[in-house]
Amino acid sequence: MTSASRAPRANAAQGIALASTLTSAICLATLGFPMMAMAANVAAAVVAMASPEAAMAAAPTLASATPVMASTAPVLAAAGMLGGAPELAYAAPDTGADTAGAIVAPMATVQISTRKSRSSVALGNSDMQKILPGINPLKALQTLPGVSFQTADPWGNNEQNLSLFVHGFSGQQLGYTMDGVPLGDQQYGNYNGLSPQRAVISENVRSVILSSGAGDLATASTSNLGGTIETFSSDPLAARNFSLQQTVGSYKTSRTVARYDTGRFGEGSSAYLSAVHHEARAWDFRGRQGGDQINAKFVNQSNAGKLSAYFNYSDKIEPNEDSTVHVAGEKSAPYTRPFLYPDFNAALNYLSPTGATPAADGNNYRNYYSDAQRTDYLAYLKYDANVGESSTWSNQVYFHNDDGVGVVAGPIGVAGLPALFGIYYPNQNLKQVFGNSGYATRTTEYMIKRAGLLSTLRMEFGDHQVQGGIWLERNRSSAYRRWYALDVNNPSSPYERPVYPLITQYGSEIDNKVVQLHLQDEWKIRPDLALQAGFKSSLQFGEGLFPVQPAKGAIANGSLALPEGEIITKKWFLPQLGARWDLGAHEQVFVNVQKNMRQFVTYGGGGASPWSLASQPAFELFKSSARPETSVTYEAGLRSNRQLSLGPLSALEGQVNIYHVDFKDRLLQISPTPVLLSIIGGNPVLANVGSVKTNGIDLSGTAHFGRMFTFYNALSYNRSTYSDNYSNGAALVPTAGKAVPGSPEWMNKFVATLTVANTEFQLIGDYVGKRYATYTNDLSVPGYFLMSLGISGKLDMLNGGIIKNARYRLNVSNLANREGSLNVVVGAADKTYNTFPIAPRQGFLTLMADF
Repeated sequence: MTSASRAPRANAAQGIALASTLTSAICLATLGFPMMAMAANVAAAVVAMASPEAAMAAAPTLASATPVMASTAPVLAAAGMLGGAPELAYAAPDTGADTAGAIVAPMATVQISTRKSRSSVALGNSDMQKILPGINPLKALQTLPGVSFQTADPWGNNEQNLSLFVHGFSGQQLGYTMDGVPLGDQQYGNYNGLSPQRAVISENVRSVILSSGAGDLATASTSNLGGTIETFSSDPLAARNFSLQQTVGSYKTSRTVARYDTGRFGEGSSAYLSAVHHEARAWDFRGRQGGDQINAKFVNQSNAGKLSAYFNYSDKIEPNEDSTVHVAGEKSAPYTRPFLYPDFNAALNYLSPTGATPAADGNNYRNYYSDAQRTDYLAYLKYDANVGESSTWSNQVYFHNDDGVGVVAGPIGVAGLPALFGIYYPNQNLKQVFGNSGYATRTTEYMIKRAGLLSTLRMEFGDHQVQGGIWLERNRSSAYRRWYALDVNNPSSPYERPVYPLITQYGSEIDNKVVQLHLQDEWKIRPDLALQAGFKSSLQFGEGLFPVQPAKGAIANGSLALPEGEIITKKWFLPQLGARWDLGAHEQVFVNVQKNMRQFVTYGGGGASPWSLASQPAFELFKSSARPETSVTYEAGLRSNRQLSLGPLSALEGQVNIYHVDFKDRLLQISPTPVLLSIIGGNPVLANVGSVKTNGIDLSGTAHFGRMFTFYNALSYNRSTYSDNYSNGAALVPTAGKAVPGSPEWMNKFVATLTVANTEFQLIGDYVGKRYATYTNDLSVPGYFLMSLGISGKLDMLNGGIIKNARYRLNVSNLANREGSLNVVVGAADKTYNTFPIAPRQGFLTLMADF
């Protein structure tokens, strides 16, 4: 390695060390803030209780102002009608804003639905924000049993390095909605949706519901093999209010959230307008991540029904770090792989005169920068009509437009690029062609335009609750791969979109139509026993074209053209059967069996999609022989909720859930020479390679020790194994009996919550066990245990005049400052994998008030 290449590494290491020191100082300094606030609250309480008269006058107020004893803990809750949003027992009223008050009944983060015949749990707004204000709803779920979530930033906002597994299924095999609107399958290069945090401002989330085995039949999703995640936005407040929230902290974090609620006006109308600006420096490179978002919601409630209108605008830019490549036997892979921006001189010195990267860096060479730019518009109009005393008809139309681009400015001499560029510029000086810097800028430019209709009718007939509905969507998406020069005299940055491409390698246009029908019935056989049964039908009509075809050799396998054509898949009968039985006032048994299907991915030019195959014959073979992935999930469980008088133990509630899944027709991208991060694109083979068997158990429970202390713990075991070997075209790959990589077998989460003098202390622990890193299990990454700390309370001394309900929150992530492999990127049968690192300890202070 040259001294020029070592210098940026040394500077980066010094910068990380300095930032870590400053973060520790911030954490220690801000710890004094809640201590002073708590002391003030204690003093106020002592003064208030100094006389019997004051004590009697204060008693009702103190009872209603008892802090929320949130422990991320299961509490039995009653869900609403079939397929509807849940009405959560013990949950605080939906205010749309974080509050410091609580109710007298035990309150917990995780509410367990007692109206479902399957495992279904929910997190409320207040308890999500306690983990960290502004948190991605998906990251908030990492405290739940059976959920493995990793991302490099504390909020879970960075989508490039996000990893999610639920009961052995990856994030792309789950279903996602926001207020019923489908959000797609959450792939990074998305073609059919957007992430929950881009669909709604985190602080405006009312609740998020995880159905970890099988989701509701009505869920609008074509990918929910392994369950669903439903996010719900809060409704406007009944009283006029303006709230302001400011978060500051490590790595120049600044998050500003403002919301104005009109209160009730006219005949049952209310609305709010909310905006957020978020920015933070990445912890291991000099990139500024964040963006702006606006939400607006209008609700009119009358005897005839409820009308809701919602609008979301999101604009974000996230510079990304690259994953670290590991190969069997290596001992010197870097912990981080940051880009070189904004030090352009260091980037120039990093390369040889011909544009070669240092040989010692191998596959872990450094790019100048990379980033994801996403702009989204999402809107819906929904009317829930009361068509009878016991019947409702819900109709919802929605529209989503996304304009996105993924950008990488990297060396021109890596990963087969000289051969690729030589196709378009034969016998030319490639360094000179691309701006004489030794770097070229690659983009994948996305566009999504989709619109849809959701219609659901619910009726009651005696002991039956019947629901039927339809979901229709048309989605027109595109993906264009382009290459731009990086001019040595005028270098670009991650915060701008490249213009004037030198090469358009390919361009895809996909027109996809979805039809989903469902019908289900809940039959209350007797007061303590209910049977749920139904089915759904899933139909997809996908057609792909390539207005821009690649030159010969510009995609894998030397193909002359990427495939075009139509694929229609129809599955008319996907059944569900379940039951719940109340054993008494405190226990309930539930069972459920359900079949689901994942439709083919409709993306052109990359990923596990038939329109990304490297030739027309490969596409035609896939069309005639391949089958969509399906799963059959079997669940059984016991829920319990009891008040106790066992010394200090005053209440205990929880759930145990066992499950088995038969997953068939797994689709896999196959290549004799797999590359984890292919630049050229085009899949030689995409084929069904067999089945997966999954068995697991989730145990979660909360112990309440009076009003001061609660302890929640969730233990999970999951064993997902491949049933078959497969051929890569050159040899047999021995995967039969091997564990599904990336998904841990053992996980344990806990939350300990102590409430003292109107101040809440919350310690969260997250253990994730060993994960295999290849399909043959020849390599693995060790487990990790991370803790985070949250302290929150009131700032009564600031209340008065225009300020009311002033409060604060302190959060420290990775409390012990652990290092290790946070998430593993799996893409090869053996010998190699990629990882992203655990972010260092970071501290954040949030101040909130209403006006």
